[in-house]
Amino acid sequence: MEEHHHIVPDRATRGHLAVTRDELIAWGERFGKSAHGKLVVAIAGELGAGKTTLAQAICRGAGVTTEVTSPTYALVHEYKGDRFPIYHLDLYRLEKPEDLTNLGWDDMLRSHALILVEWPERAGERLPHDAVPIDLELDPADEERRLLLAG
Repeated sequence: MEEHHHIVPDRATRGHLAVTRDELIAWGERFGKSAHGKLVVAIAGELGAGKTTLAQAICRGAGVTTEVTSPTYALVHEYKGDRFPIYHLDLYRLEKPEDLTNLGWDDMLRSHALILVEWPERAGERLPHDAVPIDLELDPADEERRLLLAG
């Protein structure tokens, strides 16, 4: 995989920024525009933290014009971006990392695709070491904001 430099949100201290939903979407769209194929993005966070919202924004920024929905039950959705395909995985229901094989994980990693992975911790050692980590947390000081940690 190509080396990817970590992206730190604008105005962030040490890669940490409190953002509104609209700011998260705008940041995700900018990320999607700057992303390249052969890139795995690991989007972690608790339920309701905004992982799917961020994945939708990244897809829009990467040129996806169709509706982007959560792959919670299908586990993986494929979209056509304007420069490369995009795979959006939600591993919440994955029983064990070995089950990634049945989803075509190895083929995805070999392709020239942007791979967005929600619940990346469920991939275990199968997640590439050079995946771009993005963590989203609920902001305890403001329920309308999310804490975005990237890189």
